[in-house]
Amino acid sequence: MSTWQEFAEQAPEMAARVRARLESFQHHVLATLRRDGSPRVSGTEVAWRGPDLTFGSMPGSRKAADLLRDARFALHANPGAPEDIMGGVDVKLAGRAVEVTGDEHRAWIEEVKPPSPDSHLFRLELTEVTTTGVSEDQTHLAITRWTPAGGVQTFKRT
Repeated sequence: MSTWQEFAEQAPEMAARVRARLESFQHHVLATLRRDGSPRVSGTEVAWRGPDLTFGSMPGSRKAADLLRDARFALHANPGAPEDIMGGVDVKLAGRAVEVTGDEHRAWIEEVKPPSPDSHLFRLELTEVTTTGVSEDQTHLAITRWTPAGGVQTFKRT
């Protein structure tokens, strides 16, 4: 697993495209695992804190409970309107969401001032980042996938 910074150092061009998409919209879709293993999707907002991509959650939320029990997540960046998708990339990230506690959590509470001081902060440890877009010549999908072990790989799908 890698921090956002490690991903950005290994794949700077891809990280720039992914970050631009995430920053283009405030709300994204987070998938977590319920106790029975079925998926749950929730809206979320992401932010960068030092080397990490993070998100907060209200205390007692289902997504926080899911992640505290099983840290695996998938995040789908808001694709925007159809014209945005055709001109940009679809972005998906996966990995583990690790709760931030202690001094770092207290600093976040002071800085961000979430609705409750008991709000959760999660740091995203990345195992996979994928972008999908239409090729410049409009003849195929261009899929770029990064993993910590495999680096950046590009695939064509016609």
